[in-house]
Amino acid sequence: MHFSNLLILATQLVLIVALKAQEKQPNIVYLMSDDQNIYSMGCYGNIEVQTPNLDRLSADGITFDNHYVSTAICMASRATAMTGMYEYKTGCNFQHGDLTKDKWLKSYPVLLREAGYLTAFAGKFGFDIIDVPNGQRLPMPEQDFDFWGGGEGQTKYKTMANNSIKEYADEYPHSTLAYGAFGSDFIAQAAQTDQPFCLSISFKAPHKPATPDPRFDAIYDGKTFTKPANYGRENGKHFSKQSRQDRQYERFESWGYADRYDEVMAIYHQQIYAIDVAVGMIREALSVHGITDNTVIVYTSDNGFLCGSHGYGSKVLPYQESTKVPLIIYDPRHRNSGKRLRSDALTSNIDFAPTILSLAGLPVPENMDGIDLMPLYEDPTADIHETIALINVWGHPATHALAIVTKDMKYIHWPYAAEGFEASDELYHLSKDPHELVNQADNPEYGAAIKQMRQHYDAQLADWNRDAVSYNEYQSYSTAFDRNVEWADKSDTFLKKLSKLNKK
Repeated sequence: MHFSNLLILATQLVLIVALKAQEKQPNIVYLMSDDQNIYSMGCYGNIEVQTPNLDRLSADGITFDNHYVSTAICMASRATAMTGMYEYKTGCNFQHGDLTKDKWLKSYPVLLREAGYLTAFAGKFGFDIIDVPNGQRLPMPEQDFDFWGGGEGQTKYKTMANNSIKEYADEYPHSTLAYGAFGSDFIAQAAQTDQPFCLSISFKAPHKPATPDPRFDAIYDGKTFTKPANYGRENGKHFSKQSRQDRQYERFESWGYADRYDEVMAIYHQQIYAIDVAVGMIREALSVHGITDNTVIVYTSDNGFLCGSHGYGSKVLPYQESTKVPLIIYDPRHRNSGKRLRSDALTSNIDFAPTILSLAGLPVPENMDGIDLMPLYEDPTADIHETIALINVWGHPATHALAIVTKDMKYIHWPYAAEGFEASDELYHLSKDPHELVNQADNPEYGAAIKQMRQHYDAQLADWNRDAVSYNEYQSYSTAFDRNVEWADKSDTFLKKLSKLNKK
């Protein structure tokens, strides 16, 4: 055969192999930290921290700069990530109730396993599942995964205290690296099969109680950290009185952000450094077993953390440090990988389940609110959402709020108007004021902007009214958050909630 013909044939064979590889269902690794805000990584601009493996993942894949969790508290956020639905459709959060079994059966891990994926879960599962109609709370769904390293409740930092991963306790007494070891072992076993796999790991770090792995004590020893531009109580005076009525406000002082900032942040970043090491372990395992090229990696957090911004600690509230979190996706099969690309598209944790199912070539159930993120991998300049809802119906009723965010603006409505309070609004021009330092709600120059954001808000509330579950109080919030209903006509919702809180 003529050499030129051989060359053509070889080229055709290469194309066929490449096409076959694209047709093959990818492996999927979904990694989620707990309480990690967006300025805790080098790839998000913090030059004072060490996150080499996450920074390399960012360089290899695409980093998202406008990614929000729709509810900034772990139980609700994790249920949303698994099911692709807003909280008012999952019906799942602290003080409200568990995820029903019928909704769990439409989650991405269950649907992937039904489709032939080998599945594994490790870490903090984050919510309970309840059987309906008998109301029986079910055990952790270990039987719904092929490999299980998960735990109920908050889990423990001490590896030995978590039954499902205690075999790693001798080598990795702290759970963060134990989860990395679990993931590495699962990858080694999965690589010997013909099945595609989905590995989901939910790290406990850097959630309180702050318990870093002592093997990394030297990383930030004696380190001082630059405070963010919105640090401190003086930068929160323009926030609503409602936002100051729960533990997020007092934890600025009780958790040390006011007087021990460097010490507290050193511990916080040390915990994230351990996650970075665990991510490195997992990527090394993919490389050793020769499956890097067909494994998509997603890295994110269940919610952010205020860390002293505006004089607040903790999370929950619909402000940037609480709701805006890291997101990196790496698809080694795609031509855009390795280009250090970024997307400023508006994205949310409602998008994870649709994305994972779409990657596997599976249909996305109609009940899901999210959208496949991978078109943004193809075109990082594109958009998939105009708005995302930010929800809080946890904690003191005064702090219950519904917010709407776009790429440029955020509108928050605080409806609580009991004695001493008035319903209030906040509007932030995020593209000009990313630290939320100026409330523009009463600025006449923003009249058109707030009108448009209120229209978005009302449209989201109409969706809530139509789609909210009929249990766990969610239907009542369509009245509670209605800007056009007088406080006297909706106060019962809040007063009943307060009564329940007082009994807990």
